[in-house]
Amino acid sequence: MPDAKFASMNGQETMKRWVISKAVGVLLGLGAFLSAAQAQEPQQQQLRIGFMATLSGPAAVFGEHMRDGFMLAVNQSNGALGGMPTNVLVVDDKLDPDHAVKEVTKLIDENGIDLLVGVNFSKIMLAVHDPVVRSRTLFIGASSGPAPIAGRNCSRYFFSTAAQDDQVHETMGRYASLKGYQQVVTIAPDYEAARDAIAAFRRHFKGQIAREIFPKLGQTEFSVEFDQIAGIEPDAIYAFMPGGMGVELVRQFQTSGMKGIIPFLSAKTVDAVTLPYTKETGEGLFSAAHWAPNLDNPANKRFVREFRRAYNYAPSTYAAQGYDAAKLIHFALELTGGAKDREAMLSAINAAPFESVRGDFRFNSNQFPIQDFYLVEGVRRTSRLYEMEAVARVFDDVGDAFSGSCRM
Repeated sequence: MPDAKFASMNGQETMKRWVISKAVGVLLGLGAFLSAAQAQEPQQQQLRIGFMATLSGPAAVFGEHMRDGFMLAVNQSNGALGGMPTNVLVVDDKLDPDHAVKEVTKLIDENGIDLLVGVNFSKIMLAVHDPVVRSRTLFIGASSGPAPIAGRNCSRYFFSTAAQDDQVHETMGRYASLKGYQQVVTIAPDYEAARDAIAAFRRHFKGQIAREIFPKLGQTEFSVEFDQIAGIEPDAIYAFMPGGMGVELVRQFQTSGMKGIIPFLSAKTVDAVTLPYTKETGEGLFSAAHWAPNLDNPANKRFVREFRRAYNYAPSTYAAQGYDAAKLIHFALELTGGAKDREAMLSAINAAPFESVRGDFRFNSNQFPIQDFYLVEGVRRTSRLYEMEAVARVFDDVGDAFSGSCRM
């Protein structure tokens, strides 16, 4: 009996092991089948966007506006531009051309970005433009538009949702002529891009430049300059004085006693970035822009409303350009179904298949916008809110002066 019992137990154990081995085999076979099936299923493609802006130092505010506008549109699409899960790699160029080139090279070679977006200063744009387009990476500028990139160095891989740099200055030159001003004093910092800005103003101003004043870059005391202007008694002042220099110029224009007596025209001096600092001293002063919060179209109304709600501050032109860049990508991807076919993406982007916050928008032959330009004024909305308001259209559907030099 013991031998029989042992034999019976041994048979049961053998059977148990056989059943387990069969079950394991079935499970392994099922796992292999599922793995093969998953491998055959197309995985959802991820969109990788490099976003470059100046995000540190005194000039960071411009890049922050542009980034916030861009990310608002990404968030409106639930983080999936064109239905593609979107990874935005935000990089600070530190306003340093050498650093910017290193960072953009890393974005392309190591991170494998599909597109580069942004760049808000000309010296950075001039540094990174050629390396990006040589790599055939799609590049959408959202602020800076230097003349060489709009003209002889244009590229089919570069598009801009911003204006070419000279256009706001040309707009104010035209406005000054339309107003019949005969003598204008210009004031701008003493560096090359500022001299180019004054040259662009002269391009459309039919009167006489009574004096060109070029304070030292970084100067914040302008009493000597205002004394010179008072002695000339011009019909108007034209100022290109961005950032902190512009804030101080506007404040001292008020204390000089000239406000309300001599018209103050400007570009990139009185805007949504500086108004929170100049407040009432910037109220009633004029500038030029291709966008303002009061432009009456559905896309703009939604943008302004949702930007204020998301960030608790008023959007600027820089924010609007960033937002339009993301919307342009979103709708181009809806047409193409993906970013890997460069030729399809180039065609889709060139078609500008989206509703811009500025209303009329299409690309010129150099892939900078053809758009309207306005006289804009600093206004007080509430006791704490100041913003720019479009008060007159100066140019209707205009391209830049350098498109004729572009040969793609």
